[in-house]
Amino acid sequence: MNLATVSLKSSVPSPPYLGSPIPRLLLNSPISYLSRSRWFSVFGGHNAGSVVSLYHLNHRRDSSCFCSFNNIYGYNDAVVKDFDIATLGNLCVDIVLGVPQLPPAAPEDRMSYMEQLSSCPPDKQFWEAGGNCNTAISAARLGLHCAAIGHVGDEIYGQFLLDVLDTEGIAMIGMNEDGDKNGSEASYETLLCWVLVDPMQRHGFCSRADFMKEPAFSWMTELSGDVKMAIRQSKILFCNGYGFDDLSPALIMTAIDYAVEVGTSIFFDPGPRGKSLSRGSPEERQALDRFMQHSDVLLLTADEAKSLTGMDDPVLAGQTLLRQGTQTKWVVIKMGSKGSIIITKSTIACAPAFKVNIVDTVGCGDSFVAAIAFGFIHKFPLVSTLTIANAVGAATAMGSGAGRNVATLDQVLKIIRAADINEDEKFWTSLLRGKSDSYKIILLSKMAISERNCGSTLVSLQNVVPQLLPKLQPPSRIKDVVPS
Repeated sequence: MNLATVSLKSSVPSPPYLGSPIPRLLLNSPISYLSRSRWFSVFGGHNAGSVVSLYHLNHRRDSSCFCSFNNIYGYNDAVVKDFDIATLGNLCVDIVLGVPQLPPAAPEDRMSYMEQLSSCPPDKQFWEAGGNCNTAISAARLGLHCAAIGHVGDEIYGQFLLDVLDTEGIAMIGMNEDGDKNGSEASYETLLCWVLVDPMQRHGFCSRADFMKEPAFSWMTELSGDVKMAIRQSKILFCNGYGFDDLSPALIMTAIDYAVEVGTSIFFDPGPRGKSLSRGSPEERQALDRFMQHSDVLLLTADEAKSLTGMDDPVLAGQTLLRQGTQTKWVVIKMGSKGSIIITKSTIACAPAFKVNIVDTVGCGDSFVAAIAFGFIHKFPLVSTLTIANAVGAATAMGSGAGRNVATLDQVLKIIRAADINEDEKFWTSLLRGKSDSYKIILLSKMAISERNCGSTLVSLQNVVPQLLPKLQPPSRIKDVVPS
């Protein structure tokens, strides 16, 4: 194993530790990693201030890094936003099984069904990283520097998840790992989600979080210094509605408030949980409102936007959500096989979906989020951002399952180069009719020449593709290696 310390933009003196000189390595992206339930750091943790210390493995671009945010020498104000995106909560292991029929709907019967499944753990070939791991893996494969903030247990499932994130080059930031255990052993175990597929390829989902009155990790009461530093170092903090399954509304609101305080953009995808949160406990409604107010980017399906606004028209629903948010810059509406839309205060950008052979849609929305983050960070034109996001979602749909089966960069590039989009002029004309008076409307089209049509500015996919391809080359995470 090749270990090296890594400097930030300002140099940090190394105190006596480890007993021998260590080679220095300049890294453009400080990362944090928790390995086998232990933090690794070359700095002592008893001095004042904050700094990041890292170990990089084998100097490979895609290898993971070990680091900890420890107190030392008063460098708290020198932190740089070198994580592109950090996900909050919702880390789980999916266990994907074929079943004769989907689990029963009645809660008691469903719980008995899940307990029966759990009594005989399936072979590892059926395990997969799930939840926010899907977004983190997709983002990392696009070349973004990613961190996963959450909790995994100290058992075989937790180690599996750590190994997957390590392989994908994603940092793992543990939440309250050093706190005293104050609950049952089960409350500290890695969350499992049973993904059940019947002969007709319909999906059913079971998790112990479905049967709990409190979040799975309700013992977490505050953000650790390491978690705060990770949020502070991130350009984007992403959370979805499933994060409420494991984290308390109070803890989530603390993370939102801290992200706002330190200038980290917030991405929120309420998902199917949005409707239940809007009718949930006072704390859940307050946390949902906090997200809707302070998120820089909201991501929803057309149905989810309707459930939160009561509006059938996805564009009008998106505009309503945009007006309600005090910090909201984009509202992104996902419309499945039709495509997607970004709504801003002045623009409605639309992109039809790519035509692909759909195998499994699990993980498509998670992958889509990663690509929207990619475009947001790199300040791409709106329609270019949607083009990448649609391609990433389509590439994921061509595979089976999520986790390590989400889109690879090669698959995304092939889809973009093929440039085969599902144009439906009747659909888009109907959706956008009457909306060009107050908004600039941009619509991605196969046409080679940009023109105006039905109040929309048509942007040629043939012109967009050559602009995108050079941007989709993941940069090396390591540079300027200084030999010892």
